[in-house]
Formats: sequence, C-alpha cells, structure tokens
Amino acid sequence: MADSKEVVKTELEKLLDNENFTNVPKVGDLVKGKVLSTKGRQIKIDINGLMVGVVRGRELYNESEIYKNLEKGEEVEATVVDAENENGEVELSFRHAGQKRAWKDLSELSTSGEPIAVKILDANKGGLIVRVGHVQGFLPVSQLAPEHYPRVAGGDKQKILEKLKSFVGQDVRVKVLDVMEDDGKLIVSEKAVWEDEQKNVIAQCKVGDIIAGEVSAVADFGAFVKFYPTGTSVPLEGLVHISEIAWQRIDHPRDLLKVTDQVRAEIIGIEGSKIFLSMKKLTEDPWVNVSKRYKVGDWVEGKVVKINPFGFFIELDQDIQGLAHISELSEKPVEDATKIAKIGDTMKFRVVSIEPNEHRLGLSLREDKKEDKVKEKETVAE
Repeated sequence: MADSKEVVKTELEKLLDNENFTNVPKVGDLVKGKVLSTKGRQIKIDINGLMVGVVRGRELYNESEIYKNLEKGEEVEATVVDAENENGEVELSFRHAGQKRAWKDLSELSTSGEPIAVKILDANKGGLIVRVGHVQGFLPVSQLAPEHYPRVAGGDKQKILEKLKSFVGQDVRVKVLDVMEDDGKLIVSEKAVWEDEQKNVIAQCKVGDIIAGEVSAVADFGAFVKFYPTGTSVPLEGLVHISEIAWQRIDHPRDLLKVTDQVRAEIIGIEGSKIFLSMKKLTEDPWVNVSKRYKVGDWVEGKVVKINPFGFFIELDQDIQGLAHISELSEKPVEDATKIAKIGDTMKFRVVSIEPNEHRLGLSLREDKKEDKVKEKETVAE
C-alpha cells in the first residue's frame, strides 16, 4: 500500500514539476495550441494538453487572414484575455494575437529592410497616412521618393497638402524605418526603396560627366533635371542650384527655366542618392575677360534691375551685373535708395572696382574727387 502511495506521489510530483503545468498562461500572454473544435461561433483550443482555451464572439475577428477556415488539429496562436471564464476555460483572442503578430512581422521587416506595398489612406501637412496590413503607419514628406515629393513654389503649405491628398488611394512601395509597438507608431520610407533601386544606376555616374535632360521641376532654390545615364533606361534626377544655372545673378530659376525645357549640365557632385548639376560650367565664364570690357574709372550705362536696402544691382550687359552700394549713390547720405532711382531706370555709373575671381564689379553715381582736382588744376594752369 505504501508502495502504491509512493508511486502516486512520484507521478504527482512529476506533473507539478512539468514546465508546461507550472508555466500557467497569464492575461496578455501569447500562447500556442491545437484546434479541438470549430463549432458555431466559437473555437476550442488545446493548450499543451493541460487546459482548454476558447475563442468566441468578437475575439474571432483577427488582424490577418491566417485564422480563416481553421481545421481540427491545426496549430494556432492566440492571446490570453481571461485566465479562467465561467466554464473554467482560458478565454483567448485571435484579434489581439493578430495585432501582436502584425507588430512582430513589422519588426522583422524593419530588420530585413524588405520592401512592401502599402495603401495611402489620408494626408496631412507632415506626410501620408498609410496602412501596412492592419496597422496604420506614417510616411513623412521627407521620406517620399522624388517623383512624389511636393515641390511647391514658395513652400505654400496648403498647396503642399493638396499635392499630398492627390496620392490618397494609391499603393506605394516602402521600407519599414521605425516600429514602436508600445506607442502604436509605425514610420515607413518610400525614399529608402527608391535609393536602393538607384544605387546601381548612380554608380555609373561620376563627377565631370555631361548629361542632357529635361527640367522636371522648378523651385525657389533651383531646378530639377531628369536624365538617363548612358546605356540605361532608368531615369535619375539631379538638382541645378540657382547659383549654378547662369553666371549672372538671377532672382528666381523660373526667370530662365521652365518645366519640360531641354538642358545640358555637368555633374559637379554626388552624395548618396543626391546628384548636383551645373549648367553654367558648360558656358564660358564672362568674368574672365571682364577687365577687357570695363576699366576702373570708366563711366558706363546700366539698368537698375534690383533695389535692396544696401544699394542697386545694375545690369551692364547680358552677362555682367554690378553693385552700386548705397554709399555710392549720392554725395550726401542716402536712407532710402528708391528715392534715387526705380527698377528699370537706365543711368550712368562710374566703375570703382573690378574683382573677376569674386565676380564682383563696384559702381558709383558719385564723381571722382581726384579726377575733379586734376581738371581744376588744368583749368587754373590755362
């Protein structure tokens, strides 16, 4: 008899020592089990052969398709929502399990860098609201590919928003950048996918290459040019900064360029996926021979093209502009340059300085005092 009790005790101890038995699921745990039955609006699940779980009602609705058409014996995952219900069963949820699985999958995508397709649901001034599976994410403006980046003149926020809203309903390919499950935040990038696709093509470009392309956009700071590197059918896009469009000073790129214009440019820089171009490098620098065309002391005719608090910008010819500082506009102090002339006025200026390397030429409306003294001496001598 004692031996029998001893055997029973030993078996009980083994059961109690069983890891599956002692590790009782808690609310919030993700557990695995096998389907026992799928009757009506509930699914019974065997958990480690020690307890029965049930998924019913709204908890049957999950965040993915993996729980549809389940069969007996199939292994599934579910989240514990109640350790014991009224029937002594573990209350489970496919819905919560689906959410956990979705976040886990997103975390894996963030690590692997694999591109995925997402649908654009909405837009705000900061970017696009997207859906990745059943999780809502955010695609910031800064992470858009060049073709979708809202290049709006003047940075008008309302026009930017209108441009972003035009993408609603479309699918785009992105990479998962940041996964913050605790905060329910997901950040994705379209630009990261674009950069990967461009790497091989950009590798065929080098500084000094001459490209021919089409102006694809004009912004305050410059113009974008789309071009095809030799031997490829994949387009690239480079930026011609406003300072690299022409040798002369321009107020806005649209003064010389418009979308669809065909242009040639030289690649002057490559930084990752960014390509920088120069149009002016393909033309002769007019400042090289400026000293042959103008000399200090000469009086020249020029047109006022811009007025700033510090003076006038004067167009001397198609290529050369000079600056008449406010201190050179009159013998007396000038507080308001617009009282001396207005834009479009043509006036006679004296060249007071020429700096070809700095592309600067100084002008003045004031008489040369030294020259006047020489004339006075010549008059007295006569």
